[in-house]
Amino acid sequence: MRRAPGPALPEWVDPRDLDQSVRSALRGLDSRNADTVARHLVAAGGLLDDEPELALEHARAARDRASRIAAVREAVGVAAYHAGDYAEAARELRAYARMSGDDSYRAVLADCERALERPENALRLVQEALATQPGDEELVELRLVEAGARQDLGETAAAALVLEAALGGRPTPATLGNPDLGQLRLATAYAELLDARGEEELAGEWFAAIAAADPDDLTGVAALFADEDEEEADADLDEDADEDADEDADETVATDGLAVDVAIADEGGDDDEPVAEDASAEVADADRPGVGTAEIGGVEFADADFGDVSADDIEAEVAELLGETPPPVERDHTRLFQEAPGHDVPEQESPTD
Repeated sequence: MRRAPGPALPEWVDPRDLDQSVRSALRGLDSRNADTVARHLVAAGGLLDDEPELALEHARAARDRASRIAAVREAVGVAAYHAGDYAEAARELRAYARMSGDDSYRAVLADCERALERPENALRLVQEALATQPGDEELVELRLVEAGARQDLGETAAAALVLEAALGGRPTPATLGNPDLGQLRLATAYAELLDARGEEELAGEWFAAIAAADPDDLTGVAALFADEDEEEADADLDEDADEDADEDADETVATDGLAVDVAIADEGGDDDEPVAEDASAEVADADRPGVGTAEIGGVEFADADFGDVSADDIEAEVAELLGETPPPVERDHTRLFQEAPGHDVPEQESPTD
């Protein structure tokens, strides 16, 4: 069966960069095949952080050519874990453990169970590993997974106890001191748990203490604060823009699809006199004097006696109200000129909405 060629190898790949123990394990392969496998493994390692999906493709290409070598299965498992394929990661890391006898990935396997929504299995694996008295680094990883699995099960109080015990019991931000990376990661998980429980003030104190003790920002806490500050600044800019838009909208009144700038001068008339907002008037049956039907400002008047009033007369009266011509006749238009039905001037939104 012909093997798939796998992804193209980057130019920077050098098989001599591979760990000596892994190169020794590849000696049982054909020389050309061993060289190709080594190059894919180097590519997988170099791409793991920035392009985990592509790293996984390279690791799989190596497995296609050397599936019986433990280090190759380890590479696939680690790459799959970083790429988020937790089922494959668990499968390959178990195969690696059987082939090599190395059980150092127990915390990773437990975390894969969490990711696969099996927190009970994760806790079982953690307890099995804790019974063997693991080293300090693995112990930190196991406690983090244990606390996470407790949270998955809704046992937040138990999760807090796990992290507090790992931090020395009854920890406070002031007692963080000069921790190593493991303690920083435990403290970060504890602060996140406090925040999730609604203890935001105490969580903020923990985050501040972690950021102060982690100048290189290995935990990502300082970057988190920077992101929050940027979001707040963006929100302030949006609020200012909304206020400016509201002020601009107040200067213009929209009527019947026509925007009319409000600039009517008061020439000594009554301030309470209504202003005509619709300068258009349409008269139905204009050739019929006397009784008829008329539509003015979008309002229809049936059986109204308009006498010999023509459309020109009405337009002249509109012009009068707008202050464009002297009033030839004193008339009361408060009954006729109204806002057209169905036309609503939009309400202005509050900047806080």
